[in-house]
Amino acid sequence: MAAELRTLRALAVHLQGRRVGVLTRLAGDHQLFAFDEAYLEDPDRPTLSLSFKGPGGSLVTRPHTYVARVPPFFANLLPEGPLRRYLAKHAGVRPEREFFLLAALGGDLPGAVVVTPLDYDGGGAAPPEAAPDSTSDDASLPVLRFSLAGVQLKFSAIVEATGGLTIPAGGAGGSWIVKLPSVHFPAIPENEFVMLSLARAIGIDVPACRLVGVRDVEGLPADAARLPGKALAVRRFDRGAEGERIHMEDFAQVFGLFPDDKYERRSYANIAAVIRAEAGEEATDSFVRRLAFSVAIGNGDMHLKNWSLLYPDGRTATLSPAYDFVSTIPYIPGERLALSFGESRSLDGITKDQVRRFADTAHLPASPLWEIAAETAQRTVEAWRQLAERDCLPPDLRAAIERQIEAAAHGTRG
Repeated sequence: MAAELRTLRALAVHLQGRRVGVLTRLAGDHQLFAFDEAYLEDPDRPTLSLSFKGPGGSLVTRPHTYVARVPPFFANLLPEGPLRRYLAKHAGVRPEREFFLLAALGGDLPGAVVVTPLDYDGGGAAPPEAAPDSTSDDASLPVLRFSLAGVQLKFSAIVEATGGLTIPAGGAGGSWIVKLPSVHFPAIPENEFVMLSLARAIGIDVPACRLVGVRDVEGLPADAARLPGKALAVRRFDRGAEGERIHMEDFAQVFGLFPDDKYERRSYANIAAVIRAEAGEEATDSFVRRLAFSVAIGNGDMHLKNWSLLYPDGRTATLSPAYDFVSTIPYIPGERLALSFGESRSLDGITKDQVRRFADTAHLPASPLWEIAAETAQRTVEAWRQLAERDCLPPDLRAAIERQIEAAAHGTRG
């Protein structure tokens, strides 16, 4: 069996229950993705990614090989940083071996993509790659088969009839995400819970969420369960009421960039232009409102992977609910925006000239966007003053966020 694992060469890529292509590992550790002919010839085919959309809406079909990495669309389905290292250890795969990590985690990826090995006859998730790529020194570690893209340690969970949260055996199949506390930054779950609550209070579409004790989440691996404090449970918007998969892609995938480039090579105006072309005016206004809110709360981490499109009908893009709203400025003095907003990365506020430059780049009318930005800053101040959930925050963190919100509103000017 170990010999078969080491010779794993091809992964079938499924979307909405149908095979759309094959990801192949070639000699020299080159990786290549090619669409199936049946998918190419189907005029009603579901959308895999806008990165494959060519001029006039045609499909870009010319394969491109990547050395030691899977293509960008698939690389962005995998977790990053500490979460990648954690899951790779549990799956017995080297973190940098993306092809094999994708094979191990392909049953519960973000959106509606499912990846299964062609080399196996088991019809399901593949066994992880065996030695020499195995890094686990503990044979008792469970193989966790989920991939919630991002850095923070998190797990897929289900809600029991009693309202409690349970991590499914193997870690896959849940409709909620449980985000655990950070060992580096205090009260991150509480911070995100309060910022999501504040966003909801001013009319931004955010998923359902709640704070839970880490010890109250059943089924966590022992090392994760030992973390002190609260965790944040967030309803997955890429799963329907009956657990059905809803396809999505983040903007690193849209632009065909690797996760390493999520802070570079594009601006918020580039994102806005795509949203306007694919999802329309209302979605664009919502994007600007979320961007102004991010400035108001001092969220410097709204990179390309923290904005996503959903495909509820499988083909047409809509702006996903907002997520990963965290006030980062209390943790990182001098923090700046992740991407350029009208040639500025300042979190001190928003100016009318800044919005005009942003609108010019995105080919949008500036006046209504400025009204949205100014109104959002003021509504954020007002909602913060009345927000009951802010009492979940430690006093020093609450005070720092309040100073940022008040200062950003004062700094948003014509």
